[in-house]
Amino acid sequence: MKWRGRQASRNVQDRRGSGGGMRIPGGRMGGGLGCGGLIIILIVILLGGDPTMLLQQQTQQAPSTEYRQTPGQERADDELAQFVKVVLKDTEDVWNKLYPDATGRPYQEPTLVLFDGQVQSACGFASSATGPFYCPADQQLYIDLSFYRDLSERFGAPGDFAMAYVVAHEVAHHIQNLLGYTRQVQSQKGRIPEREYNQLSVRLELQADFLAGVWAHHVEKAGYLEGGDIQEAMNAANAIGDDRIQKQARGYVVPDSFTHGTSEQRMRWFQKGYQTGDIRQGDTFSEQNL
Repeated sequence: MKWRGRQASRNVQDRRGSGGGMRIPGGRMGGGLGCGGLIIILIVILLGGDPTMLLQQQTQQAPSTEYRQTPGQERADDELAQFVKVVLKDTEDVWNKLYPDATGRPYQEPTLVLFDGQVQSACGFASSATGPFYCPADQQLYIDLSFYRDLSERFGAPGDFAMAYVVAHEVAHHIQNLLGYTRQVQSQKGRIPEREYNQLSVRLELQADFLAGVWAHHVEKAGYLEGGDIQEAMNAANAIGDDRIQKQARGYVVPDSFTHGTSEQRMRWFQKGYQTGDIRQGDTFSEQNL
């Protein structure tokens, strides 16, 4: 992706190194769910949705061990931070045009919070093991940049546009919140069987993948994509399908427990958004067959 020297978003809070928490070597945080094989299962929620349940479980913090980055890693993270700020600016440019055209209302830009180790949001406390998430209560995206190394090394989805896809997906959850989809889905929690609620969650996530694809379509029209970028995003979508993650974590899959969609579904809905560039084509809640 062509991003160097381009304008960055101002809607960013950089809380890295603020003293709000310290990183455990390997990205594990004391007192949370960030141990052993649970890391992979936690990544099921890494691209947004409703983080409240997980965050509430992590409110009890245990003492942690400080992890100091090398100067080289600090420089790499600073460059990555600049990259995601440019990506966020691209989402603002695209959705400031598309959202009013589709709704007749101005787009409300979200804030991106960069943190390391742990963070407090309006949805609760989270550690780096939580993965990137969007909190509807404060309309902010939360990202620990160490996740991108996990995306590349643990999940085999390297490349800067894989990272861009993650940011665009979290912004898509913000759009769903503005449109009321998030509230409608969350209102059903505890009112319908868990299997049915999981299916609603899948539809919400696939719609976010679609919207990320719509964004990619318009970024390409602006001339910012390079060869291989879309494949990097597709690789990321494939890597975080429920079926693939469950197979890696358990050795088998339980479709009724899916909350984000299969690898095939995630790739297909991102591809549909990318090919059409039309926000009206992404009503996953009306689709009979996802």
